Amino acid sequence: MANRTYEVMYIVNPDTELDRIGKLNAAVGKLVEKEGGSVVLMDDIGLKPLAYPIQKKEQGHYVLFEIEGTGQEIAELERRMRVNDMIMRYITVRVDEDRKKADKVRAKREARAAKRASFRNTEVEEAPAEA
Repeated sequence: MANRTYEVMYIVNPDTELDRIGKLNAAVGKLVEKEGGSVVLMDDIGLKPLAYPIQKKEQGHYVLFEIEGTGQEIAELERRMRVNDMIMRYITVRVDEDRKKADKVRAKREARAAKRASFRNTEVEEAPAEA
C-alpha cells in the first residue's frame, strides 16, 4: 500500500500532569513506529480553551501528530485512544490528497503569474521610446 499522510489531534484532560502527557506522546510515537509508520511532526500545543465544555472541563491540552503510513497504524492508534481515560477527544484527517490538490493549484497560479510578468516585460520593451 502507498504511504499516506494523516494528521491526528487529540485533547488530553487538563487535570493530567505534564509528565504523564509527555509519556503519552512518547507512547503514541512508539506505537506508530512499531506499526510501520513514521512521525513527521509532533506539536504539543498545550492548554487551550475548548469550544464547548467536555466532561465539565473548559480547557484541554492539545497535541497534534503528523503521521505517514499505510493506515493500519491509525486504526490501532484510534482503538487505543478510545479506551484511554486521559484523552477526551481525538480526530484523524487524511491530508495527502488535499496537499496534492493545493500544490497543483499553487503551481498553476505561479505559472499564470510568470506568464503575466513575462507578457508585461515584453510590452515595456516593445514600447517606443519618446524623445
